[in-house]
Amino acid sequence: MHELSVTQGMLDIALEKAKEARASRITGINLVIGEMSSIVDDSVQFYFDFLSRDSIASGATLSFTRIPMQVRCRNCGLSFTPDKSLWSCPQCSEWDVEVIAGREFYIDSIEVE
Repeated sequence: MHELSVTQGMLDIALEKAKEARASRITGINLVIGEMSSIVDDSVQFYFDFLSRDSIASGATLSFTRIPMQVRCRNCGLSFTPDKSLWSCPQCSEWDVEVIAGREFYIDSIEVE
């Protein structure tokens, strides 16, 4: 249910930016979501439709871009997408990796009138 709070935060930001741009209506919001964020697109859409219903964002289209998980080996520096069950480096076989992509959740752009 954390989608409710992140959707509210996203809507607040979009409304603030639309106000700064003196927009009369928000027609679309383009979101970037990392694979590891555990954010569910359908839940964000559901909460957005509910939360935005009496605002200039009502009826806006949400577009979701998913970023796959990427890790980097701390031993040899190789960046790779790990297998779901195997996170060892395919180059040096070390398990010492850091996540470098896949946790994102941000507004990429807002379309307004």
